[in-house]
Amino acid sequence: MKDLIVVLEDEEDLLELLEYRLGLEGFEVIGCLKTLSAKKILLEENVSLMIVDRNLGNEEGSEFVKEIRKEGYRLPVIFLSAKDSQEDKLIGFERGGDDYITKPFDFNELLARIKAVIKRYRGLNDEEVHKYKNLILHSKAHFLEIHQNRIEITPLETKILLVFLKNVGLVLDRTYLLEEIWGSEGELKSVNVAIKRLRNKMDFKDEEQYIKTVRGEGYMFV
Repeated sequence: MKDLIVVLEDEEDLLELLEYRLGLEGFEVIGCLKTLSAKKILLEENVSLMIVDRNLGNEEGSEFVKEIRKEGYRLPVIFLSAKDSQEDKLIGFERGGDDYITKPFDFNELLARIKAVIKRYRGLNDEEVHKYKNLILHSKAHFLEIHQNRIEITPLETKILLVFLKNVGLVLDRTYLLEEIWGSEGELKSVNVAIKRLRNKMDFKDEEQYIKTVRGEGYMFV
């Protein structure tokens, strides 16, 4: 499985170049011009690393990283920025960066640092394991084990499961799930779509249904 790198950069030529060069090195790469697009990807995909410019059109890059750190995202972040003073670098690290590279940059150096940071994070990734019936959730690595079958899930699906596991046997309505998982940015229809997708992954053999729909009320984890 390829490592997924998200590049947040508002200079389109550079963004395309990074997508191309990192793709040649065996990475899966998604380029984003705006922080909102990057945030959506973080919710839906298992991202191995982010490369973030600080001079973005809609938001300062280090402020975005500070925000996602507060929300619990632990993935590695490398700043790639023309802001090159010592103070700029310190701000980048203080706001949650793991490395800081200034523009103009050497691609081979960037590649070496990407590999080093990903390797370091994997070594530090202590598992959080949650067990229920025949289900084992590895919440930091984002996968499930059900009847010894490994099922890859997204960070968003991990958040959904953690909420359910804290409320086993209770009916949770869509509004509650929306506020707990998506916050103010979500829509009620997102709840139905995400739970349907998660349920399809978990009940792949129709042997055991963990997420039950309570008609007119919401969902229950049983």
